[in-house]
Amino acid sequence: MFLLRFVKKIVANIIRIVYRYTYNLISIDDKVIIFISFHGRGYSDNPRAIYEQMRQDARFKDYKFIWFIKNHKQKNIEIPGAEVKEYFSLPYFYYMSKAKYWIINCKLPTYICKKPDQIYLQTWHGTPLKRLGHDIIASDNATFYRSAMSFESMCQSYDIDVARYNYMISPNKFCTEVFQTSFGINRERLIETGYPRNDFITNATADDVKSLKDKFHLPMDKKIILYAPTWRDNSFVAAGYTFDLKADFHKWKDILGDEYVIVFKPHYLIINKYENDHSLDGFLYSISANAEINELYVLSDILITDYSSVFFDYAVLNRPIYFYMYDIDEYKGELRGFYLDIYKELPGKIYEYEKQMLLDIKNNVYDYSYLKIFNERFNSEQTGNCAQKVIDIVFKDI
Repeated sequence: MFLLRFVKKIVANIIRIVYRYTYNLISIDDKVIIFISFHGRGYSDNPRAIYEQMRQDARFKDYKFIWFIKNHKQKNIEIPGAEVKEYFSLPYFYYMSKAKYWIINCKLPTYICKKPDQIYLQTWHGTPLKRLGHDIIASDNATFYRSAMSFESMCQSYDIDVARYNYMISPNKFCTEVFQTSFGINRERLIETGYPRNDFITNATADDVKSLKDKFHLPMDKKIILYAPTWRDNSFVAAGYTFDLKADFHKWKDILGDEYVIVFKPHYLIINKYENDHSLDGFLYSISANAEINELYVLSDILITDYSSVFFDYAVLNRPIYFYMYDIDEYKGELRGFYLDIYKELPGKIYEYEKQMLLDIKNNVYDYSYLKIFNERFNSEQTGNCAQKVIDIVFKDI
């Protein structure tokens, strides 16, 4: 196993070196557009929303669309109207050099080369609660990610990517300010359009809810609670980030009773060590970390989260949000820190203990005035046509 990993690493390094010396030899095709979501994890998020809107736009009828997805053959992923290529393959490097347009929602590796005539749209993937990039308040010996990258190196990796952006989507005025300091990007390259992925949330119908419940095999006659916790920067092993689940689903079932079911969706960086317990069958539904979370928003009645940015999007639905922050003292004191005053600016109440939170859910204790104020500040741009707004700006010249 060690030898195989070593050989793969050597081959990868050779590919990168060859790419760096040959990418300029490949001519740009003005009608090729590539899409990457979460480093090739799937067909999702803002790039998906933009792609699907492009498919309805006659201006792109003769364009070539390419999605890069890891292990796409094993996953049996097919995308109507697009070619699916393997992430970090020879075609990946070829089309990164060939495509006029890049539509990507995550930080690209530092070794990727961009030509001056190529257009890079960075869609990003959330309004941040936790501090990002240059805004992180880090101690002198702080390290980041499993690679134990220093604060300076981490910031430099962002700086390299940001220098390549032609456009970066901002979902709201708050992000327009934050992205300038956290990413060091100038205001002129930020397009404040709202997030394209939220068009689906804004425009969802009762029929959409029914079809999604069918898709995930969920009951039609029960209230659905979406539990979507985030990862912890300081909790990881060699194989990936870990998450010690501080949720006693047996207690949840006892308190909430037969009226509710739980849909558990971990962050994609988390190794979910929770083992299915058949005594919870019919109450707890564990969903793959790679599932399209927008679909889970739409089908659920209530959100429980912690420090994840999911609540910014979920608030569009004007449904109750509860914050289960059992490790709040450690999180705010030892990790990245927050942009918001979490006790005053979140669209819901913070709970350190699950029992009181569950009782409040069961008794419908929730103050909707939180949502009204919150949405006026963070979701005013979510008008249901954000993907088209982005397309009209980035592709204005065609």
